[in-house]
Amino acid sequence: MSEHGPTWIPGSKAIRYGGDYNPEQWSRETWLEDIALMKEAGVNLVSIGIFSWVLIEPREGEYDFTFLDDIIGLLTGAGIDIDLGTPTAAPPAWFWKKYPAAHPVTRDGITLGFGSRGMVSPSSPEYRRAAVAVTEQLAGRYADHPAVVMWHVHNEYGAPISDSYDEYSVAAFRSWLQARYGTLDELNRAWGTMFWGQRYSEWDEIDAPRVSASVSNQSQRLDFQRFTSDALLQCFIAERDAIRRFTRSAPVTTNFMATNCLAVDYWAWAREVDIVANDHYLAAERADNHILLAMDADLTRSLSGSRPWILMEHSTSAVNWQPRNIAKRAGELARNSLSHVARGADAVMFFQFRASRYGAEKFHSAMLPHAGTGTRLWREVVQLGQELAGLEAVRGSWVRASVAIVWSIESFWALDLEWRPSVELAHRERIEAFYGALWELGVTVDFVHPGHDLSGFDVVFAPSLYLLAESDAANIAAYVADGGNLVVSYFSGIVGDNDEVPAGASPGALREVLGLEIHEFLPLHAGETAQLSDGSTGSAWSDDIVLTGAEAVVSYVDGPAAGKPAVTRNSHGAGRAWYISTKLDGDDLGSLVETVLTDAGVDVEAPVAGLEVVSRASDTQRFTFFINHTGAALPVSLGGTDTLTGEPVTPGSTVPASGVRVVTTPIL
Repeated sequence: MSEHGPTWIPGSKAIRYGGDYNPEQWSRETWLEDIALMKEAGVNLVSIGIFSWVLIEPREGEYDFTFLDDIIGLLTGAGIDIDLGTPTAAPPAWFWKKYPAAHPVTRDGITLGFGSRGMVSPSSPEYRRAAVAVTEQLAGRYADHPAVVMWHVHNEYGAPISDSYDEYSVAAFRSWLQARYGTLDELNRAWGTMFWGQRYSEWDEIDAPRVSASVSNQSQRLDFQRFTSDALLQCFIAERDAIRRFTRSAPVTTNFMATNCLAVDYWAWAREVDIVANDHYLAAERADNHILLAMDADLTRSLSGSRPWILMEHSTSAVNWQPRNIAKRAGELARNSLSHVARGADAVMFFQFRASRYGAEKFHSAMLPHAGTGTRLWREVVQLGQELAGLEAVRGSWVRASVAIVWSIESFWALDLEWRPSVELAHRERIEAFYGALWELGVTVDFVHPGHDLSGFDVVFAPSLYLLAESDAANIAAYVADGGNLVVSYFSGIVGDNDEVPAGASPGALREVLGLEIHEFLPLHAGETAQLSDGSTGSAWSDDIVLTGAEAVVSYVDGPAAGKPAVTRNSHGAGRAWYISTKLDGDDLGSLVETVLTDAGVDVEAPVAGLEVVSRASDTQRFTFFINHTGAALPVSLGGTDTLTGEPVTPGSTVPASGVRVVTTPIL
């Protein structure tokens, strides 16, 4: 986390509640109506100015703060605090016209124009100069305003596009490569450029990895992803530092998209923001979307270093950009919101307060829908505000996890490139599968970078770790040697930091800790399965495994690896390392995960199916959230006080269908 500013929103006495407000879309009369409704709903924080660049700077170098002065004054008078956005995600038409070289260019050479959201080339000096200039104007005017309690830089960096192949980006990429490698000889070695005769003799021979006749150099593709993340981060840092020249009293952040944006390495970004903030939108059509929500929240908390974090955006109901705008059902708004709170969020915000009448997001739900205040949705918004106000004691408490999943964005970048041994190798699939199994068992999960300190975890799962740097591999091996328990899924440890295959058998740097060698990958046909000796069924993948110290826990009964080990366990120092060489799903995966946890001494008390159970704790109290994702009442497992209602709860009391209880118990 950044050391530049405060680690939470000043003046917070309760959980923060509100959302994006876009007053530029409405008349002043509507502002007055909206502010009264915000008060009715319990809103105590709104984000403004995020898309207002053209109003603030209608012509280059000419600034007009009439609009902002007015709305900030009205919100201040109503006692509503402000998260003030820098509007740099939406450069005005004059910028696009005056600086054509700043237009982003797609990988296949299409120059993009004005008319949507999203920034221009992040490497454009004109853009960076203009973005810092408007940010300085805002900070100079509002830095000491008592209602401006937080600064919101840009909006969703990396969306809807991230990488640009314009000439500014190409030049910046070359400079980035020179800083990374120093010499062309080292770059040629790292990229393996003698393959297909790609060796470079001059720096200016290097281009961005545009669409080419066949598959482009994959090490170059990987480095361009790294460069793009860094280029976007430098844009954030430039604006953050511009704000810091005027104030250090309010935190500076930007909104992440934790599990859903592959454009940036959020582990690096988390070090630069004062508070981690995240946007999460439910995958409406998936039956397990509440599990994916929990996964996103757990990753966001992990990025924050387990400090409280901000749910900066989510939706009250349907969104406009999914294949089908599936509306949330009664109670779902509260369940979604409180699941984030249960997993560490101390602010619950929505996009947006009032539903837009124009533009691409006019069918996106809002706190105040088109149909107004006589709706179920508005009543649920008001009720949620009341419930959050009653959870004041939860604010600042912590979520603790003894189990972790490795999340390596660089590995995901590399794995998802072309020409891997099976089309079924995609980074997210196994992450979701293992997380889902742990969720069903009621196990709270942290996410970790492979280079992090792992010593606090009883078990570390690595479901998708295709790329593994030597230093990170050494860190993982040391964790096991010191008594940790590691679980690795197939096609992990396959390449090094530059997407190169290490010398010798797979899995490269994990061979010793796993106690095995893989002599050949044996992916399965579409729809093909392999029976295992414990009665479970594998699909998608198998390996030709030769044991070099590990024991076979489960073997293949049939398929291309018949008679070979399928699941192995290796003692390494004081710990153990498991390897799962095929795709297990459902109860088969859940049973094996539970076996591993039990073997590691982790207590597993699986909740009733469909009941999400997760706890936060302060020094004196534990707050256990029981979130019912079913249509029937379900029993709670402990006694205490329901913080939402004030009612006493005993073991055997129930959580209403589609409802939530927050049971508070003292810590003795």
